[in-house]
Amino acid sequence: MVNVCDIHVMKPLLAEHGFHFSKAKGQNFLIAGWVPERIAEDSGVDETVGVLEIGPGIGPLTQQLCLRAKKVCAVELDRRLEPILQQTVGEFDNLQILWDDVLKRDIPALVKEQFAGLRPMACANLPYYITSPILTALLEAGCFEAVTVMVQKEVAQRIAARAGTADYSAFTIFCQYYTEPEILFDVPAGCFLPQPKVTSAVITLRTRKERPWKILDEKVFFKAVRASFAMRRKTLQNGLAAGFPELGKAGAAQVIAACGLPATVRGETLDIAKFAALANEIVNYKK
Repeated sequence: MVNVCDIHVMKPLLAEHGFHFSKAKGQNFLIAGWVPERIAEDSGVDETVGVLEIGPGIGPLTQQLCLRAKKVCAVELDRRLEPILQQTVGEFDNLQILWDDVLKRDIPALVKEQFAGLRPMACANLPYYITSPILTALLEAGCFEAVTVMVQKEVAQRIAARAGTADYSAFTIFCQYYTEPEILFDVPAGCFLPQPKVTSAVITLRTRKERPWKILDEKVFFKAVRASFAMRRKTLQNGLAAGFPELGKAGAAQVIAACGLPATVRGETLDIAKFAALANEIVNYKK
């Protein structure tokens, strides 16, 4: 197996194929072998699992996933990597590479086609610029037991944040609605080539078997969350009045009071259960 994390192997390999890193694609390749090994190990992947990998790059995580999983399907946008991946992961007969943009694929259909009879999981070293859209697509697909990704550390902290903290956001609630996130470990900038300016972190998001909230209308719930964080420095009343013009300030005040919340409450202090109650009150108000 080619040690693609060894810089003395990687550099000649890239030079042989005339490969240059693309800033536009957010390409930073791992030069620390312990990182992909630990991601694969901590993700819980085993021989009962089918793994969807997003953006294999030159294949360090792909190799580790193929050693553990029953099947790996890797989706890569950059065709320049094809001859390199043939050398680094071509030996694995449990790997299929799709040359495509994962955001243009029907993910549930892809998982059904690739992983029949297996426990589906997703793993990725995500480019910073496209972290949110890909995570959103993976979670909304609703077909993975767990999603384990390496992201910018501050994004991982935002995903795992508690209500009322500075990192808490609408994206926090979105991720925690679908999953239970756990930050696994940090990855220093020196583990990459080229070296990014920030620390990364690996986070696993385990899909909730049950959601312990009764929500009458999911669209209203997420709209209420977005409205509350769109005007973060203002009160919840102002945010709801702006997000739901049909409520107005008086209706927003009425909804907030019906939830037993103080009139001056701010949205970032509410946990998912309180947002669920708030959304249900909005649904009932609009009837």
